[in-house]
Amino acid sequence: MTDATPNPHANTGIDVTVPHSARVWNYWLGGKDNYAVDRETGDAVIAVYPQIKVNARESRGFLKRAVRFMAGEAGIRQFLDIGTGLPTADNTHEVAQRIAPDARVVYADNDPLVLAHARALLVGTPEGETKYLHADIRDVAGLMRSAEEILDFTKPVAVLMLGVLGHIHDIDEARSLVAQILARVPSGSYVAISDATLSEGRRKAEQTYADTDGVHYHAREQAEVASFFDGLEWVEPGFSSVSLWRPDLGSVDVVDGVPTVVPPSPVDQYGGVAQKP
Repeated sequence: MTDATPNPHANTGIDVTVPHSARVWNYWLGGKDNYAVDRETGDAVIAVYPQIKVNARESRGFLKRAVRFMAGEAGIRQFLDIGTGLPTADNTHEVAQRIAPDARVVYADNDPLVLAHARALLVGTPEGETKYLHADIRDVAGLMRSAEEILDFTKPVAVLMLGVLGHIHDIDEARSLVAQILARVPSGSYVAISDATLSEGRRKAEQTYADTDGVHYHAREQAEVASFFDGLEWVEPGFSSVSLWRPDLGSVDVVDGVPTVVPPSPVDQYGGVAQKP
């Protein structure tokens, strides 16, 4: 008779023997929804590219500021967050519904671990609505068809694609997917996109990724990331490092005995917010 310990991940689609980008990113953000294999990969990247943890925090800050703008100043009440990743502090629905309690938010991701945590994402305001879709950005028709159960595509929508297009290595395919998604939302809609841009440190990080089985993220030239916004109207300040996009008040340091606001430094994650004319 064999005394076998049940596998808690059986039949979940979660493979804890292979690193996954969403779980590695969660680790860099200081989250707990990751496994030893993810932490090993995360630490290997940090060893050659310590800036990655700052990039992760700044990318999260960009999400908060972009959603705050779209829900507040732009008055958007519908949000489609594609490639949302694992829940952490200030998810899209929390930021949006803090400003507009009646905001409707759809999350879409193809990671089974995100599906396992969907209930955490689904706690929104009574006035609003929040839904999680297990969907792949490459299946635009299926994704948008499912999103229509919550969102009204005859009215403006805010689409977020933050850190997801780097998983589509072919630039023409990535541009095509963005165009297909935006073709299905009306004039007046907004899109927020950000992705990693190439630097020496990022190249070292990508080589580290290449030595693993589960993480295949591709940084791009800044001009390539900016091209995802072709045909759209920029929201000020336009295309920039995410840390410099409408930054909150910087940290305060004492310079020559005087408290001084220290502005944020640029990171090699670039993006912006634009409107469909």
